[in-house]
Amino acid sequence: MSFDPDLMQRYEGRGPRYTSYPTALQFSNTFDATAYREMVRASNEEPIPRDLSVYVHLPFCEQACWYCACHRSITRRPDRGEAYLDHLAREIELQSALFDRDRTLRQLHLGGGTPTFHDVDALAGMLDALSAGFRFAERGEREFSVEIDPRSVSAQDVAGLADIGFDRMSMGIQDFDPKVQEAVNRIQPVPMVAEQVEAARRAGVESLSFDLIYGLPYQTVAGFRRTLEQVVELGPDRLSIYAYAHLPERFPIQGLMNADALPDSALRLELLSTAVEELERAGYEHIGMDHFARPGDPLVAARDRGQLQRNFQGYSTHAECDLIGLGASAIGKVGDSFSQNIANIRDWQAEVAAGQLPIARGLALSADDRIRQQVIQSIMCNGTVNVDAVTRHHHLDFWSYFAAAAPGLRRMADDGLLEFHNDGFTVSRKGRYLLRNVAMLFDAYNGPEQNQQRFSRVI
Repeated sequence: MSFDPDLMQRYEGRGPRYTSYPTALQFSNTFDATAYREMVRASNEEPIPRDLSVYVHLPFCEQACWYCACHRSITRRPDRGEAYLDHLAREIELQSALFDRDRTLRQLHLGGGTPTFHDVDALAGMLDALSAGFRFAERGEREFSVEIDPRSVSAQDVAGLADIGFDRMSMGIQDFDPKVQEAVNRIQPVPMVAEQVEAARRAGVESLSFDLIYGLPYQTVAGFRRTLEQVVELGPDRLSIYAYAHLPERFPIQGLMNADALPDSALRLELLSTAVEELERAGYEHIGMDHFARPGDPLVAARDRGQLQRNFQGYSTHAECDLIGLGASAIGKVGDSFSQNIANIRDWQAEVAAGQLPIARGLALSADDRIRQQVIQSIMCNGTVNVDAVTRHHHLDFWSYFAAAAPGLRRMADDGLLEFHNDGFTVSRKGRYLLRNVAMLFDAYNGPEQNQQRFSRVI
């Protein structure tokens, strides 16, 4: 097995997941709608138009999962969802007016919250609004994905989502152990999930993803192994195995769980090791960090070609898209900038109703940010850094510029986590579970205090 528990334990700590660099902690309210418009204008003027990716945040849930750290709102009132979608249609108009029509929308992801809080007809209306504002790539040349809560949909709903254009679906499984599900307030038995999986397959959904979490209350190695066996039987195309971050001071809902029942560091490590063992035995390939996919999956092909990308939705096959964030709290990336919408739903709605882009904060990358972003993206996606390429592209002496990273890299090389070669260095197979640790060496904003207080555990 490629997983080395003793080595993982030596590098235990906290750090960013690097869905962006710089991370959202560096965003500032000095970046506003005016700055965003300028970034879109510059992007429109590029000689070769970039494709577009859209993330839509749909924040409503009917009940709270107690481990949740997402921007979400708990309600059983359909009228709140209807009002939200009305404002979303207006935001689509505001955003689409900024982008040239020769730019193709090739990737769409609905996240939350619970996107399936809204019924199929409502989501179809949202797609119509997007289609009116943006030029969709043809089916078969695009990826439209939606997060599904198995508790909130029927097999008919799943078929309906596929029919209106969603060819990829993801489900938050977390754990199938009934005791763990009760402890985190998310009850979804295996037969319930199996029904939705079968419906998705019948409807021709191209890719099905599961999310699992280790580090939840009452998890045991035996129980988590059984969950993994059940997951393998269901046969998702992709899997993400996330480490639970217990931060009740930031997310009070987490305080409803029994903290005394949380696994300690040794057990968390054993749970992850069990996941790696079971998934490798089942033939899944490790993509990077805590993501796995079946052989032949587009993510595997992109990894093998060195074309894997990473953004706020995780790993992606679509390189160099401009990402437009829609909805309360959504984050976008256009050109060399990040932007985030107002998080409070009422405030977001008021800004949109006034005809204003609801951007609360963001960041225009500095020259140093762009250099470090390239290196960190290469580590997180390809597990390698071509020093000569970075040197030529940015006109710098790599090892002088990153002198502070050298001692940490040498230590990792001594531990077998990476290997130096003439072109730079490559993370070893066992080191790919510690990509965050390698990337942190190149993070100019990295510091023990912010890592302990703001980020999840690496393991």
